[in-house]
Amino acid sequence: MGLEEKVPSGFLLSTVETLAGFARKGSLWPASFGLACCAIEMMSTAGGRYDLARFGMEAFRASPRQADVMIVAGRVSQKMAPALRQVYDQMVEPKWVLSMGVCASSGGMFNNYAIVQGVDHVVPVDIYLPGCPPRPEMLIHAILALHEKIAHMPLGANRADAVRAAEEAALSARPLIELTVPRR
Repeated sequence: MGLEEKVPSGFLLSTVETLAGFARKGSLWPASFGLACCAIEMMSTAGGRYDLARFGMEAFRASPRQADVMIVAGRVSQKMAPALRQVYDQMVEPKWVLSMGVCASSGGMFNNYAIVQGVDHVVPVDIYLPGCPPRPEMLIHAILALHEKIAHMPLGANRADAVRAAEEAALSARPLIELTVPRR
């Protein structure tokens, strides 16, 4: 018989996961990975008009060791993909990725050998943000969706297994360019 059975339901009691989720979602440190025109919209989100600091993202970090959210904004070339993966590997755990714009999410209009057809073939993506380029309001909405995801994330060994399985599934997915469309 614990304390939770003596006290009325919901009275100053919380799980460690809920408390950790609340603390994590309010203190995200983004690493900017602006590669194209979407980066301008990402930068304007940090300005005074949209004020990303309201959501706990005070400043964009230039060092991956100080960041836990990567916002990939724009198209990723084949030459940039290893650098993107290296920055992701250097980020602290737990870490999350936002794919900003249609070029980062699926290669966009650049269906050629030089552009990665979706950043999810390089790093596991948590939130996809559509648009060309997406407006700052859309980025804020995606960050709020990420807050909800972070708040309900498990801790401990269960979290490590879930992250590992998601990363393996994302990286083993078949590239979009290889998919065939059935002809009539």
